[in-house]
Amino acid sequence: MLYHLLYPLRNQFSGFNVFKYITFRSAGAVLTALVVSFVFGKPMIAWLRRLKVGQHVRDDGPQSHLSKQGTPTMGGLLIIAALAGSALLWSDLTNKYVWVVLFATLAFGAIGFWDDYLKVVKKQSTGLRAREKFGLQIAAALAIGFFLYYNPGDPKSTYLSVPFMKRVLLDLGWFYIPFVVVVIVGSSNAVNLTDGLDGLAIGLVGIAATANAVLVYLGGNRVIADYLKIQYIPGSGELVIFCGALLGASLGFLWYNAHPAEVFMGDVGSLSLGAALGTLAVVTKHELILVITGGIFVVETLSVVLQVGSYKLRGKRIFRMAPMHHHFEQIGWPESKVIVRFWIAGIILALISISTLKLR
Repeated sequence: MLYHLLYPLRNQFSGFNVFKYITFRSAGAVLTALVVSFVFGKPMIAWLRRLKVGQHVRDDGPQSHLSKQGTPTMGGLLIIAALAGSALLWSDLTNKYVWVVLFATLAFGAIGFWDDYLKVVKKQSTGLRAREKFGLQIAAALAIGFFLYYNPGDPKSTYLSVPFMKRVLLDLGWFYIPFVVVVIVGSSNAVNLTDGLDGLAIGLVGIAATANAVLVYLGGNRVIADYLKIQYIPGSGELVIFCGALLGASLGFLWYNAHPAEVFMGDVGSLSLGAALGTLAVVTKHELILVITGGIFVVETLSVVLQVGSYKLRGKRIFRMAPMHHHFEQIGWPESKVIVRFWIAGIILALISISTLKLR
């Protein structure tokens, strides 16, 4: 919005010329999302408390978590407000990719809100049924897949790049559409599974947002993309502003979600953030790099799959508790130590993901 309002005035005042620079607007997006989080954070937490929208803690979970019973949830509304508001304020709103990623964020956020509403307001034990929840997610992801498949601005929209291989591009053809669905829905639910400790998921999302900002900026610059031999997606560089807004919103929410948490994000936050990361990956052709950037999310998801599979097939559990972060709690790690060590691992994986651009 500011880009459209102020950049055209550059001939009258040369200072407005800075609005053409993605780096300047990205910094503005980070700070704006932070300010929105700080201004509205406390009032929103108080509002959620008045509504008695409290987290339900299962008795079969770690005993240290029982003290979290009743902590306000659905704080993801604050994340979405800060993220969407900042992105709309600083982005070029004629850019189609901005709207694609915003659609994914808001659509999955709406699904998560509905699920949270049924669980914590209507007091339904399960919220949305699994087939309803996944059906809605698949429908939203399909819409994105079809849009990108028929994207006239990207003649190689169906191509998949392979990390560490310079000239390997796999044309998925029509299979690209279900592939997009798997990436977005998988990413969304992976973040949801990771959101089990104070600040864990939102901290990792902030790390992933920073790594994505670098990846998107390099891939959205024709000269740099040609030099690094990565796919250049015209117009995708504008998504750096979205990544900045995502980082700012994550840091702002972490202020209140850090241990001991004053508020939890709920499904409205985790599903929307995961979908945002997945959509960023498919738009910028970094789907396989997302496995590295979001490596902790992948490990958390695999730990649940392996645990359930092992119990059903052999009647035995692999981990003391799944997802993985609960396993480490059960073997004696304090919650804060699990969180910080997972963040450290997330930072290392983010650096590895960025290094793949040169190691080709």
